[in-house]
Amino acid sequence: MANVSSQDLGNQPIGKLLIKQALPASIGILVMSLNILVDTIFVGNWIGSTAIAAINVVLPVSFFIAALGMAIGIGGSSIISRALGADHIAKALKTFGNQLTLTLLFTVTFAVFGLYFVDTLIPAFGGKGNIFDPAKVYYEIILYGVPILGFVMMGNTVIRAEGKPKFAMYAMMIPSVGNLILDYLFINVLDYGMAGAAWATTGSYVVSFLFIVWYFLSKNSELKINLSHFRLDKSIVSEIGSLGFVTLARQAIVSVTFLLVNNALYNFGGETSVTAYAIVGRLSMFALFPVFGITQGFIPIAGFNYGAEKYDRVKESIYTAIKYATILGTIVFIALMVFPEIITKWFTADANVIDVTPSNMRWTFAAVPIVALQLIGAAYFQAVGKALPALLLTLTRQAIFFIPLMYILPLFFGELGIWMSFPISDVLSTIVTAYFLYREVKLNLKTEVIE
Repeated sequence: MANVSSQDLGNQPIGKLLIKQALPASIGILVMSLNILVDTIFVGNWIGSTAIAAINVVLPVSFFIAALGMAIGIGGSSIISRALGADHIAKALKTFGNQLTLTLLFTVTFAVFGLYFVDTLIPAFGGKGNIFDPAKVYYEIILYGVPILGFVMMGNTVIRAEGKPKFAMYAMMIPSVGNLILDYLFINVLDYGMAGAAWATTGSYVVSFLFIVWYFLSKNSELKINLSHFRLDKSIVSEIGSLGFVTLARQAIVSVTFLLVNNALYNFGGETSVTAYAIVGRLSMFALFPVFGITQGFIPIAGFNYGAEKYDRVKESIYTAIKYATILGTIVFIALMVFPEIITKWFTADANVIDVTPSNMRWTFAAVPIVALQLIGAAYFQAVGKALPALLLTLTRQAIFFIPLMYILPLFFGELGIWMSFPISDVLSTIVTAYFLYREVKLNLKTEVIE
């Protein structure tokens, strides 16, 4: 693979550059989505349904700690992209060193905290009765590896900020593929049960971590740091925190939304409605992976060119990303509208679930063609370091519009009101995002500065 410079983010044609950045990101997201589905099948068939429940109990804790690494990564990567664009190499190096220090401090602290309160946290998240013992076995092993996962999540975003999407893709694919291979070895061949499932996951994190360490030590990375860069800088930590909080808030509101919707649907339609939502939820990441890929590819391009004050290229990247993502979203929309019954049957043979899920799927994804604008708009403000609008636009879709709607509309439409809340909140949040993005382009991206 040719050694690509971050400066290409400011020089190559935007359309070509976006495809170059987005394609590896899309493939990485697709592989991760498939891994979640196949891993669930392996564990369920080789250990049992209780094992699936045990893993679901542990995931909120491990994902939260891993999300800390992602938040530090995304917050710092925004700074790095803009610093590289402005040719402020010293700031980019200092930011990366601070990211490493913060990731170590936060992930290890929370992991130790999580291990100390293991007997309290597992029941609190639903690990009771027969689920407790296998959940505890899985939990303790996973917590040992979660700091490593935090470094993987952080490092991946920095690699992307350097303009090296293929290496970032490899870093995403390695734990996914490695987990499946180790699952087969530890569970099916060596018969280690829950411990085997946990060590397979932890082992896959370690392999990906070693790959990322190799990347930053190799000639492929431009970020060659020394010990002085690890010392925390108040201004950089503050900026990482404000931008990273957007990611943490997004992860938190997603978790809260799932909890609220599950409870509301259970009250209306029982287990069948909850199962339908589970299918739709799992399908979201898998079906929309090309749109998410475009969004991931867009971020370093916008950040770098904003830092370089090449505002014409920033505007072009916004328009191009929205165009590409809208086209891909429309294709996904057509498939989901035409084939919801077939798609539902991939997940279950339950006649009741098959009966109700297709119509609910159509409601949930009804506004997919326009969601691209909302995702790109919110991502833009995070990419250029504007934390407050990024946070507000990130929260509009679910916290500001969806959650109130899912309580109001059922008063008039029953369970259907919950499903109607998805497209209505998508439309409203897209309108708000379009307004803020239009103002940003008109007021702050007026003139390209020629250096």
